[in-house]
Amino acid sequence: MRSTKRIAALGLAGVLLAACHHKDKDAPLAFVPADTPYVVANLDVLDDDTRKALLAQADSQLPSELVQLRSAADEMAEKDPDLSRLLKALIAELDGKTIETFAQNAGLNIKGRSVVYGLGLSPVARFELVDPKAFDAFVGRLEAAYGKPFDTATVGGQKYRKHVTTDGGLQIVMAEVGKQAVAAILPADAPEATLRLAFGMDRPEKNLQDDGRLEKLAKAKDYQPWAIGQVDFARLLPLAASGKDPLFNVLIKAHAEAESVKTGEPVSNQLKVSPACESEATRIASRVPSVSFGYTKLDEKHQNIRWDVALADDVTKAFSGMKVELPGLGAAGTAPFDISIAVPIAQLRTFWGAQAEAVAAKPFTCPSLTDLNEGFAKIGLMTQQAAVPPVGDLLGLRVALDSFDAGSDNAMPKFSGRILIGTSNPAGLLAMAQMAASGLQQVKLTPDGKPSPLPPELTAPLGAPVWAAMGPKALALAVGQGEDVKLGELLNAASGDAGRLGRLSLSGEMYQAWVKAMGQKAQRIAEMTAASQPDDAEAQASAKATAERSKAQFESMEAQAARIKSLNGEMHMENSGLVITSQTELK
Repeated sequence: MRSTKRIAALGLAGVLLAACHHKDKDAPLAFVPADTPYVVANLDVLDDDTRKALLAQADSQLPSELVQLRSAADEMAEKDPDLSRLLKALIAELDGKTIETFAQNAGLNIKGRSVVYGLGLSPVARFELVDPKAFDAFVGRLEAAYGKPFDTATVGGQKYRKHVTTDGGLQIVMAEVGKQAVAAILPADAPEATLRLAFGMDRPEKNLQDDGRLEKLAKAKDYQPWAIGQVDFARLLPLAASGKDPLFNVLIKAHAEAESVKTGEPVSNQLKVSPACESEATRIASRVPSVSFGYTKLDEKHQNIRWDVALADDVTKAFSGMKVELPGLGAAGTAPFDISIAVPIAQLRTFWGAQAEAVAAKPFTCPSLTDLNEGFAKIGLMTQQAAVPPVGDLLGLRVALDSFDAGSDNAMPKFSGRILIGTSNPAGLLAMAQMAASGLQQVKLTPDGKPSPLPPELTAPLGAPVWAAMGPKALALAVGQGEDVKLGELLNAASGDAGRLGRLSLSGEMYQAWVKAMGQKAQRIAEMTAASQPDDAEAQASAKATAERSKAQFESMEAQAARIKSLNGEMHMENSGLVITSQTELK
């Protein structure tokens, strides 16, 4: 018996030792405090084939990305010449190179692990290097271009670079620690203990690697290990509101000093922290405890991401089992642009009315939060007003476009497709519309989905025929030749399943059309701005430069959009909170 127990104990010890052996004590996550309020990290690295495919994608996108970076650098040249030079130096490091070559020149490990996290609220970035000397030379080249090399200092024998902001409140610190690079934004007067913790010379009492928070998230939410992030509002909001975080205090002081110049209000008065602030921030955080995200699929053709917003139980219970009878919400759209959004006013009125009553019963007293009292009072009033038909009967909206053309000059965009308004009283909505527009009085609709044409005098501005139809739970319009035959299918499409709140489908061609339309509009605005100041040579030159930068940016965006085959997304409520997913398929 003793022999059996001894063997079992040895076996268990072996398992524990094996588990410990696999944990890298110098992994980036081993330096992150377990109670960090925010973190983004990769738990594992991509396989070689996927990495090569993604690098090839990034290389193809890099020229257009550099166009946008150059435009940004040019825009800030006058207001912030130092930052403009620094950005241009970074562009020079990337220009004409592949991402892999740039990483090699900078000493970065593209197969490595990295993490960005909060030391309190102070951001710290830590990533692995293959060549610390190459990274040091890279930073040196950036400093030379910047024109103002960082100061150097040491803490506990560790050399680091630092740059104190012009107002003296913050410092940017960077160091190579072993085979890792560390950068952080800290208060300028941060004590030695904070610097040692940021650089990893001292370890947190409990670290995130041993805590396993991200691994638990990945398992629960189906996140892949390549990039996982979380913002913990339950830790972040009380920390900020309590006045206990050094970085937040620096930022608040800078804001108070600026306000004092404007209003004369003493800085000391503005910096007083009410004892109620921390508890009331905790109260807010209890409603939205955290937000997390991660890739659910990532390869050469797919980039799928999931966002999870944790919510209080009463919020999730109000919507997770709700079925919104909006036609089309129950299935993915089929049109080049197809969006369905649930807006169940009756349920929303009940929920937001209860929130407004809760705040009225227990108002916020923290000075920085008292505006919420007025905001929720307005929400309470809006919920009462929303009870009036036809608003109180609304269920949601669906828009399905088959074509879109931005047009030219000041002409209206041309499109064809269908628009559906979900309502529990479609006949009442039609009656209201007929009262508002006399031309609609001759339109007769029955709830069988049969289309009826609208009078030409109402549809002339669209330059296309328009039909209307009515179903049991919706009114719908069809715009464009041949669109009327699709109204029956639209009105009879499946309604939402439990907790479903929204869906989106967008083809790559439609996305390109929208980017092109935005580019044309921006170009017209730039031309109008230039034309409005014909006698001001300086303004003309500035407007021309802005127009050229805008054109380059949108050309870059169009080039990126050309690589997209489709974009899809959906939103639903689960028992644990709101889930938002997106799926991008590349050509």
